[in-house]
Amino acid sequence: MYKTVDSSRVSISQLMQPSHSNFSGKIHGGYILNLMDQIAFACASKHSGSYCVTASVDTVDFINPIEVGELVTMKASVNYVGSTSMVVGIRVESENIQTSVKKHCNSSYFTMVAKDDDGKPKKVPGLIVNDKNEVKRFLKAIKRMNTKHQRKTEFDSINFSLENYIDQLEGYRVKIELPEH
Repeated sequence: MYKTVDSSRVSISQLMQPSHSNFSGKIHGGYILNLMDQIAFACASKHSGSYCVTASVDTVDFINPIEVGELVTMKASVNYVGSTSMVVGIRVESENIQTSVKKHCNSSYFTMVAKDDDGKPKKVPGLIVNDKNEVKRFLKAIKRMNTKHQRKTEFDSINFSLENYIDQLEGYRVKIELPEH
C-alpha cells in the first residue's frame, strides 16, 4: 500500500500568548518544539494509520524569534518512509496579524515510528511523490540519514584515534589538556 504526500499533510495555526513567552518576551523555543512534536505525531499517524512515537529530531534552527500576539502556522508533511519509520518535515512561520508580515521561523525533521497495539514497530505505507519538490525532500532525507550514520560510525568506533583529528581542531576556540599516560 502507498499513500500520497498530500494525503497526510497537516497544518495548524495558533495565536501566541504571553504565557508562551520566555524572560525576554519572545515565544519560548520549548513551547514551539512541543507544538512541532504534536504536528509531527498527527502527520505520521495520519500517514501510517497508527499510534506513532518520536524517535529523533534533526536540525532545529531557530531563524527568527516569534513575538507575543503573532499567529504561528506549522505545516507538516511526510518526506520519507522506511519500513516502520517516517521523516516528517515541518515548516514554522509566524505572522503579525496587524501588518500581515510573515516570517520563516524554523524548519525541522522529526523521525517518527509507527507502533502496533503491543508497542512493537509496525510497517507503514510507502510514499507516492507527485512533484520535483517531494522527490527532492525524499532524497534530502536519505542524505541526512546517511550523513548521521557515517558520523556515528566514525566517532563511536572502538578504533577512533584522536591523533587523526587533532590538527583539524586548529583555528577553533579549544584548548586541549589531556592527562599524560
